[in-house]
Amino acid sequence: MRLLALQQNFREWLTSEAADTAAQFGERARPGLGVYLNNYRAQLLAFLSASYPVLRAWIGDAAFESAAATHIDSVQPHAWTLDAYGLDFADTLEHLYPADPEVPELARLERDLAAAFVGLDAAPVVPADLADVDWDTALISLVPTFKLLPVTTNVGAIWSSIANGENPPSAARLPEPASLVIWRHALTPRFRTVTAEEARALRRAQEGESFASLCATLSPETAGSFLGQWLSDGLIACIRCPS
Repeated sequence: MRLLALQQNFREWLTSEAADTAAQFGERARPGLGVYLNNYRAQLLAFLSASYPVLRAWIGDAAFESAAATHIDSVQPHAWTLDAYGLDFADTLEHLYPADPEVPELARLERDLAAAFVGLDAAPVVPADLADVDWDTALISLVPTFKLLPVTTNVGAIWSSIANGENPPSAARLPEPASLVIWRHALTPRFRTVTAEEARALRRAQEGESFASLCATLSPETAGSFLGQWLSDGLIACIRCPS
């Protein structure tokens, strides 16, 4: 058997555990194959556990390991780094917990906070930078780690309580769907719940609408409040005017 074929067969067996593939290595290889298989699955489980500690605390060790095993069975590593594995763990959880939407939402929040932690740097705008801004044509650029995460449950309160070592509240549906804005300020990933109106304004800014255009659909008080909050949060990386 050529080396390439051997490697391909080994990978196929490792990810599918197909008996006919294992048979190609001979009976003497069976014990060693078991060692490789256990090591492969243990490494993926360890990675998921390290990536989702708050989620694991929420659903418990046994439930987490069962969900992780289901994910490992159905989703193969597909990138050169394990950092990409588990990004779609929430999709597996969505199928496993259709009646508990806070579970996949908690996974997505934990995933996006981790992504914000390693995201690109950008020094936020400070009030002193605003002196010469022409607000009639100004465009707001948000920091690279900015993301909006739609949620339907009190997942933010659950995450915060567990992360702070406190007893979390019971899962509850929100009165209406909301969004969490996620970003990194200095070296710390952050998030907060935003209203539907603020979420729309942030999306429009991200898509390149001018601040004047945003203000046209907001009251002056609301526009000023949003701008002040975004500056305070460190969400704005740049305010520029088209030439």
